[in-house]
Amino acid sequence: MASPNRPDADKQRDEARKPAEVLAFAKVEPGEQVLELIPGGGYFTRLLSGAVGPSGHVTEAVPQIASADVRQTSNGVAADPHFSNVSETPLSPDSLAKTPGAYDLVWTSQNYHDLHLTRLKFDVVGLDKLIYASLKPGGRFFIEDHAAKPGTGISTTDEMHRIDEDFVKQEVESVGFKLAGESDALRNPKDDHSVKVFDPSIRGHTDQFLLVFVKPK
Repeated sequence: MASPNRPDADKQRDEARKPAEVLAFAKVEPGEQVLELIPGGGYFTRLLSGAVGPSGHVTEAVPQIASADVRQTSNGVAADPHFSNVSETPLSPDSLAKTPGAYDLVWTSQNYHDLHLTRLKFDVVGLDKLIYASLKPGGRFFIEDHAAKPGTGISTTDEMHRIDEDFVKQEVESVGFKLAGESDALRNPKDDHSVKVFDPSIRGHTDQFLLVFVKPK
């Protein structure tokens, strides 16, 4: 977190995003191979790069279609010499299918819900199967996302960019993953899940869940 190579804009978000607690919960270790889905501006990419160190590697899976909170273009981290253990690949079924058993950790923060945007017509269960295959036995799938009202599934995803935590658990476990951990580090009881995550009244302080799933050995 104290790295001089992190932009000031990233450091200003640390109080709200609690990266030390999040990384500790996900048990990121030096030397690990990490695939980061939809890396956005690279906030966690830079942190993951430092956490896995020079013997590890972070691969950013960059989406090919943009949305309100998803960048389609490179965030430039992989081209920064300070982060030489970072590279990019397209977020696509073809790309994931080429890396069976390659990763210790697949990471996505605040973006799993985007996979369910109606206009993308994305086969999310199919993607989860590819993520499962891309992990080593014992590998982890980390998900941080904006909570929706319980029982709403993905019905508010298009409008509010939120997703029901229980829906995520059921969907991810349906392909073979086992839930290995949950954290309340980013919970906010003042967020009643009734407004869009971009609303000024809640932006940057939404109620968020943290989940870690494991691929059984």
